[in-house]
Amino acid sequence: MGVPKKRTSISKKRIRKNIWKRKGYWAALKAFSLGKSLSTGNSKSFCVGQKNSTENAKGFFVRQTNK
Repeated sequence: MGVPKKRTSISKKRIRKNIWKRKGYWAALKAFSLGKSLSTGNSKSFCVGQKNSTENAKGFFVRQTNK
């Protein structure tokens, strides 16, 4: 198992932390943008279908009917 031999400098620690934070920021920004486009109906890359029937539904609370 790898163990660090020397202490990491404060500047390296800050750089790594900022990179980690930046990744989270961009992921949150993309998710917010997708949610906004879905709610306004302007989405071109994501299709959402509105179905009320449970014909093709999957899950725990779906009732099976014999036809």
